[in-house]
Amino acid sequence: MIVFNKPPYTTNEDQYVLEAMRSGKMSGDGSFSERCHKWFDERLSCAKSLLTPNCTQALEMAAVLIDIKPNDEVIMPSYTFVSTANAFVLRGAKIVFVDIRQDTMNIDEKLIEKAITTKTKAIVPVHYAGVACEMDKIMSIADKYNLCVIEDAAQGMMATYKGKPLGTIGHLGTYSFHETKNYTSGGEGGILIINNPKYIERAEIIREKGTNRSSFFRGMVDKYSWVDLGSSYLPSDIQAAYLFGQLEKADVINTHRLRLWDEYNRILKPLLKKNVIELPTIPSKCVHNAHMYYIKVRDLETRTKLINYLRQNDIISAFHYVPLHTSLAGNKFGEFCGKDNYTTKESERLLRLPMFFGLRLEEAQYVARIVKEFYG
Repeated sequence: MIVFNKPPYTTNEDQYVLEAMRSGKMSGDGSFSERCHKWFDERLSCAKSLLTPNCTQALEMAAVLIDIKPNDEVIMPSYTFVSTANAFVLRGAKIVFVDIRQDTMNIDEKLIEKAITTKTKAIVPVHYAGVACEMDKIMSIADKYNLCVIEDAAQGMMATYKGKPLGTIGHLGTYSFHETKNYTSGGEGGILIINNPKYIERAEIIREKGTNRSSFFRGMVDKYSWVDLGSSYLPSDIQAAYLFGQLEKADVINTHRLRLWDEYNRILKPLLKKNVIELPTIPSKCVHNAHMYYIKVRDLETRTKLINYLRQNDIISAFHYVPLHTSLAGNKFGEFCGKDNYTTKESERLLRLPMFFGLRLEEAQYVARIVKEFYG
């Protein structure tokens, strides 16, 4: 059976996890957290990076940082994971959903301005499949209306837009290290990327339960105390140790995934001439990270038949998000701005094929051949 996903594992993680376990310092912000922070600060050239237990909590930190309050409005695509919305709903915000582009499945930047009201506080672009949104346009709109931009780059580590790493273009950004992502910190994990230095001090306070503990350990204050809103947003150093083992092999993992993606694309490209599927679109200004390989079939019925056919041939495939605006909570906490021309329709056509570090090239070739076989 070719499974849909396996958590990335390089064997490099073992030594560091054991070292963290034996260090006498397993709680947050130990030596491995420091090493991870240094890696991201240098690799991303960001003002500051802060590890979190998961990406959901990184988004929650971002919502607190930009002072989301009840009745504020936050613009985002409906085609995303529930955490993107929940982080802001928890602060009392109303979510304004905008339709996606048919080509990249990202928020349609041309529709954002129409969704802005006097209550709008932020725009949250989601870089689907590690392919960048049209960030120049989005940042231009944000500047015009004095809005914050928080990049949900959960799937975007190692991908770029015009040479800039995803997550480093908006005011704040987030990555996920869940086991389904390209890199993991042991099943869960995330990081908040701070690009505007004005957010650094408060972010550290929010992350440390609302205390100025980080300043205390740097010798900047003689004692620490409760100074602001906050919660416990530090992952254990064991999580950081696992992640650091993968960061040392980040380019190896990325290269392997890109090779798999290219092989899928090469084998399936002839089906374009039959006009039975569509393949992923990668705009010229984007460098993707092979987070996933998906195809778009004719309709929901065809997708169901193809999923079953793949399973009959020992292959597990998967579809993706059910649009948030069609859900019970989505209707309660948000509304769709304009027409749903593509969000629902495209979500019902999309099918993801197996993609993970450790999937062998010949296995990807077999999956692609079975898809071709389905279409005769």
